Amino acid sequence: MLYNMKIRARELSKKVRTEVLDTLYTAAGSIQGRAAMKLFLRDLLTESERVMLGRRIIIARKLLEGYSYREIEAEMKVGKDTIWRVQRWLDDQFPGFEKAIAGLENEMKKREHKRMYATSALYRLKKKYPLHFLLIPTPKQKRK
Repeated sequence: MLYNMKIRARELSKKVRTEVLDTLYTAAGSIQGRAAMKLFLRDLLTESERVMLGRRIIIARKLLEGYSYREIEAEMKVGKDTIWRVQRWLDDQFPGFEKAIAGLENEMKKREHKRMYATSALYRLKKKYPLHFLLIPTPKQKRK
């Protein structure tokens, strides 16, 4: 069955839409590893589509961190409608989006831990001898 590349989703029958989306989800779900997923998305989406999706994920992270709409608008140069749509996805419509953000947060923490371990001798000492640093307060990290 051949499909026109430029077609509105609402113009497709429910059966065809389900088939197309199932194909996409199955293909994405079969990919293992960050590098393979990066290649898949690079080949599947245009650069502007990848940037758009990435920005939505960043907006979602900022919303979950407690940033206000105004802060996000000013920092990312996006409209209130975009922020509102991402907020709506987080609130109730797309629980998969929130799971993806949680997974992203875990991955970012792992990367930060690896970066700190690789670059900071003090960090490695604290990990090896935690009781020696019990009375030395650790400074809080600033929110970016």
